[in-house]
Amino acid sequence: MDGELLAKASVLYTDRELLDRTLESKADVVAIDAPLALPRGRESLDLKSNIHFRACDHELRRRGIKFFPVTLGPMRKLTERGIRLRASLESAGMKVMETYPGAAQDILGIPRKGRGLNRLAEGLCLQHVRGIDRRMSGDELDAITCALAGIAYLKGDFLALGDPSEILMILPGAGPAIRSEL
Repeated sequence: MDGELLAKASVLYTDRELLDRTLESKADVVAIDAPLALPRGRESLDLKSNIHFRACDHELRRRGIKFFPVTLGPMRKLTERGIRLRASLESAGMKVMETYPGAAQDILGIPRKGRGLNRLAEGLCLQHVRGIDRRMSGDELDAITCALAGIAYLKGDFLALGDPSEILMILPGAGPAIRSEL
């Protein structure tokens, strides 16, 4: 997505495809829909622990925003992949941020994909996003929502949820840079 909110999306599968396309884009910020850090005090996803939530997760829950914890079944693989991609992109000099399209959609008043892809696409169009194609998948529309959070970050109109010593989750805000750290 560019600064004029013109979005392009495609489906990629492998880490190599994701890394190559992202590095090729020379983006100012990469907004990733995946947990990019473990909860403070959690050494690994493989070792049993009673630590399941990060500060940003607690803040989402406090705000009534539904999410899956990083330690829940399929989220484990997504978390491992997110952490790995973050490390690769940052080592290549890219600015990487964690975001969550469901939370961004809730904040912006856009229906989530579970309420219908046409409704989500329409909601993004109402946010002045251009380039939306009604044939886009839910994953592509979520990726565009993540890019919208990235643009909000670059414009200084964002919420930063969590504890910076762990990770901050960046979401679109309502005014200049609102930090909501626990």
